[in-house]
Amino acid sequence: MARNGRGGGQSVKAARRAEVVLPELAGWEGGALEPDGDYDGLEFADLDLAGQEAVGARFMDCALRRCGLDGAGLVKARVLDSVLEEVRGVGVDLAGASLRDVELVDARLGGVQMHGAVLERVLVRGGKIDYLNLRQARLRDVVFEGCVLVEPDFGGAVLERVEFRDCVLRGADVTGARLVDVDLRGAVELGVARGVESLAGAVISPSQLFDLAPVLAAQLGVRVVG
Repeated sequence: MARNGRGGGQSVKAARRAEVVLPELAGWEGGALEPDGDYDGLEFADLDLAGQEAVGARFMDCALRRCGLDGAGLVKARVLDSVLEEVRGVGVDLAGASLRDVELVDARLGGVQMHGAVLERVLVRGGKIDYLNLRQARLRDVVFEGCVLVEPDFGGAVLERVEFRDCVLRGADVTGARLVDVDLRGAVELGVARGVESLAGAVISPSQLFDLAPVLAAQLGVRVVG
């Protein structure tokens, strides 16, 4: 079991879980999203938002439910106190975005660009995300619960008080990442493809250590011969 990044025993601080309580929402009746748009107290339901550009937009107390987001441009968007439920899409661009007090529920996403993003008090529950790019991102008080993450890229990211509960983490890249109070013990599948040396600051279970043994041996240049 890896020690936490502060060097003090085996304890790990729990993430502060996002709990979003939305006010009564008005249905969105506008047209396309706009760059630097300001969206407050709105529900976007069953909409095709594919390819729309909302660079720098702000979503506050909003719900996006069952919306298509293929190729949506949300660079540097701010998503605050909001719920994204059953959204789907490939190539969503959230580079440099800020998500605070957000719940992402049962999403089906692929190739999501979130490099340089800031996530604080975010809950990702259920669903599947393929090729999530979180390079150079900052994650604080983030919980991944009951979801499947295929080849997520945490290269150079900072993760503090991040928990993986009942989820699958497959082919992760943590090269150059800095981990503080990251709890991986709840992951039902833990696969690290690159950067295993950066797991200092995480807590894993004894069985997970066994699963990671081949990667650790390869990193150390150790050959295991039967």
